[in-house]
Amino acid sequence: MMPDVPLPDPRTDPRGFLRGLYDAAVARALPAEVLARHLPPPPDPLKGRTVVVGAGKAGGAMAAALDALWPADAPLSGLVVTRYGHVPPAYRERPGRIEVVEAAHPVPDEAGRRAAARIVELTQGLRDHDLVIALISGGGSALLSMPAPGLTLEDKQTVSRALLASGAAIDEMNCVRKHLSAIKGGRLAGLCAPARVVSLLISDVPGDDPAVIASGPTVPDATTCADALSICRRYGIALPPAALAGLESGAFETPKPGDARFAGHAVHVVATPWQSLEAAAARARAAGIGAHVLSDEIEGESREVGKVHAALARAVRRRGEPFGRPCVILSGGETTVTVRARGGRGGRATEFLLGCAIALQGEPGVHVLAADTDGIDGIEDNAGAFVTPDTLARAAAAGLKPAEMLDRHDAYRFFGGLGDLVVTGPTFTNVNDFRALLVT
Repeated sequence: MMPDVPLPDPRTDPRGFLRGLYDAAVARALPAEVLARHLPPPPDPLKGRTVVVGAGKAGGAMAAALDALWPADAPLSGLVVTRYGHVPPAYRERPGRIEVVEAAHPVPDEAGRRAAARIVELTQGLRDHDLVIALISGGGSALLSMPAPGLTLEDKQTVSRALLASGAAIDEMNCVRKHLSAIKGGRLAGLCAPARVVSLLISDVPGDDPAVIASGPTVPDATTCADALSICRRYGIALPPAALAGLESGAFETPKPGDARFAGHAVHVVATPWQSLEAAAARARAAGIGAHVLSDEIEGESREVGKVHAALARAVRRRGEPFGRPCVILSGGETTVTVRARGGRGGRATEFLLGCAIALQGEPGVHVLAADTDGIDGIEDNAGAFVTPDTLARAAAAGLKPAEMLDRHDAYRFFGGLGDLVVTGPTFTNVNDFRALLVT
């Protein structure tokens, strides 16, 4: 948990204050803090065994936490795949009973395909007295990559890149992903039958739907092949011939609610975006600053969401409505970036911030932090960045052109040129976007 250390004074150190709120949000979602209350009892060792499987950006930390919490005399083994660089250092140096391997995100690679194949091997020969604990977190869609029959890894990579650039929402992307997979969309749980599966999930999606988190490998799927086809047509996603044929014929259909293979399984969402936002709000209130959580489900184009947040901050600053100041406005969710130009650098958080900065036009008394709670904004090395009242003035002095850089999706270079990037390294959890606007 967060140490009981006072936050910096927002009037004299607004950046330190906002960073303290981000740290509180991340701490609330750390696996070591949230797993214990959701663990099932070990099976009778004379009758069954415990196998751990899983995938996600928090996978390494979830494995380490489970290993530490599981009784030392209770057998435990398994395999979890996480993103490159996201294995906690202590567990990397002294591996435990659960093997953790690394693979690529957001576009799957061969390491992820091999890891998925090995996880499938672990499900072979399970019995009804065995227990499977599935550790699932955001990022698992790419990390747990096993193409549906007839598809290649290259097919999956091509579709993944197109989806990421399309502006599709996360539930839409994951609908397509699970129907082109041999392991997601509930299929992993099906492979574990007749063993009991207990899924422990860290949510990174608006609404916390287990079927959307990491494309729901262990829960039934209510979406259909027809839904996946409709999404691809809506966003102009060109499908490889085998993928198109599998969707059109229904051959790639997923297990549905009511399927007997899910009977007796348990699903626990152990950490959510809302809980993290509330933790940040509590820290602000304890420091005497009003805190207001707009939503943990905000979606839409990052730059447009930035404009809306800027308008709200201006209203608070100029009229004291709808919130009195000083205050901090918090939000989460998963915005999107529809890529219309190539060559730029930046993720959702920095694109949000650049749109916000342009709309604020140097509004006095408004400081903003936006960052991804996994510590990585898109594929860059930063979690996010800061906007300050003098952001645009400093940019002009540095020869940076915000509107042009936004059009090129080059927000990373914009904030990097100002020294305003927030670099945390991997946080070993993932509850998605974190945004905080301080209005003094």
